[in-house]
Amino acid sequence: MTAVVPPARTATGLLSPRRLTRFEDGEELHSVLWRAGEGWRMISSAVLGGGIGERAWVLNAQVAHGYRRTDPDRHLADLARSAGADGAGVGLMTAAQVSRPGRARSGGVDVLATSGIAVRGWAASPAEGTAVPAGPGTINIIAALPVALTDAALVNAVATATEAKVQALLDLGYDCSGTPTDAVCVAARTPAPGDEVHAFAGPRSLWGARLARAVHGAVRRATPTPGP
Repeated sequence: MTAVVPPARTATGLLSPRRLTRFEDGEELHSVLWRAGEGWRMISSAVLGGGIGERAWVLNAQVAHGYRRTDPDRHLADLARSAGADGAGVGLMTAAQVSRPGRARSGGVDVLATSGIAVRGWAASPAEGTAVPAGPGTINIIAALPVALTDAALVNAVATATEAKVQALLDLGYDCSGTPTDAVCVAARTPAPGDEVHAFAGPRSLWGARLARAVHGAVRRATPTPGP
């Protein structure tokens, strides 16, 4: 059974997550669910609801260390359904703690990030192979923009968010670009007749710059300072 814990009151923002708690594999595990509702287009690299399309919710679920299920998409869908999330959505997964995500805003862009950094490295590695080492890891980023973006701009936004994540890690003193399982979800408004649809989301565009600042701040807050 999943218990719903009302979120603490915060300043108004696009993201209004709810904290969920469940018992699974002998552990107390947490999730964060944003029930966005209608009117959102999202792009994500998530195992559930990835790609580009209309999405109504985003779930960031903590799983036990050494997670071995081979159907994570079904697992995430079941967790979302048990929490009352209806329709199409995005499901992200991590072994890191998610109950207190890092949060930052810039010019109307709202970002949540959770960060497990124990398993990390550089994206361009000389080593061959695709095996993911066991252990806590994954930096998950959820971003919401109050404007409509073209498909190309949504793709651009993912690149911008990733650049800002790496910048935050370097600023904190980490010698890495992330973990092998990092994921991102960017939500933008579905355009209504007469709405401006923005074609750019690179770091020097209006909305891309705001996204970059918010992601940078959220990742910095979510990621512990490296030890000596």
